[in-house]
Amino acid sequence: MGNSTIDWNSLGFSYIKTDFRYISHWKDGQWDEGRLTEDNRLAISEASTALHYGQQCFEGLKAYRCKDGSINLFRPDQNAKRMQRSCERLLAPLVSEEKFIDACRQVVLANEHFIPPYGTGGSLYLRPFLIGVGDNMGVNSAPEFIFSVFCIPVGNYFKHGLSPSNFVVSEYDRAAPQGTGAAKVGGNYAASLLPGVQAKKRNFSDCIYLDPLTHTKIEEVGTANFFGITRDDTFITPVSPSILPSITKYSLLQVAKDRLGLEAVEGDIRIDELDRFKEAGACGTAVVIAPIGGIQYGEKFHVFHSETEVGPVTQKLYKELTGIQFGDIEAPEGWIVKLG
Repeated sequence: MGNSTIDWNSLGFSYIKTDFRYISHWKDGQWDEGRLTEDNRLAISEASTALHYGQQCFEGLKAYRCKDGSINLFRPDQNAKRMQRSCERLLAPLVSEEKFIDACRQVVLANEHFIPPYGTGGSLYLRPFLIGVGDNMGVNSAPEFIFSVFCIPVGNYFKHGLSPSNFVVSEYDRAAPQGTGAAKVGGNYAASLLPGVQAKKRNFSDCIYLDPLTHTKIEEVGTANFFGITRDDTFITPVSPSILPSITKYSLLQVAKDRLGLEAVEGDIRIDELDRFKEAGACGTAVVIAPIGGIQYGEKFHVFHSETEVGPVTQKLYKELTGIQFGDIEAPEGWIVKLG
């Protein structure tokens, strides 16, 4: 599929086979050099730990076309570090930061014509992943592993500008108190499918998960992190050992503090204290920021700024962060890897 057939303005978040992906194999205690391949199919043992015991993890990050034609890769070192933490939790071999960033670089440059043009709001989404493979039946770490990175062009999540959506508090838990919530592993997402569908059937965008230990504090919003803006202009995002540490969330914490002059903290957000907040949102790589209009909790429906209008602070955060990503606003030191 060449880029001539892509309508950049109607891109969503769907799989598109691009020309090249990177693949590297771990065997006998070390990674091979890795290479680009045109083949988007994997042949693995039927006894692979990834298939039976969930020994796999993944990442998500983006490359952006700038106004001057250069390419920005946003904070890939942070994704590399987070994947290493996921690997440690899964007893999988670590991918070095250098290897991770080099793989991303190779994939972006080999598929450069799939990067949506500057001004469309689109970007090139990268999906690095690591799976346990090889012949294995016992519940133990795999004898071999595959690390791969592929990419797809994705559109601007909000076609007509930011718009708020509503969420419902789920009775399900996303993760266990001392489980794998802080690792980016597939099982966390498989567990979210049913509650997500149930929320959508009730006309909500997705569900809000409370802390698994006490069910009194907000942890995550679907597959994204939560944040709130208090009435005295403090940016708060939940802190918990079972939350995935979102790179977007930590970027917003810094942007809120250094660029918008807000107090910015990680802290508890109790579900029965939503009145503290004048604005709220979800944040993550795919969406950047999804403004939250209201939250349904039991019989109560709490509206923040508005169900139809985006709050001013949320709008400023979104504009600042996307401006940094697309190269229109100067980035904090170390946030951008230039690829061309």
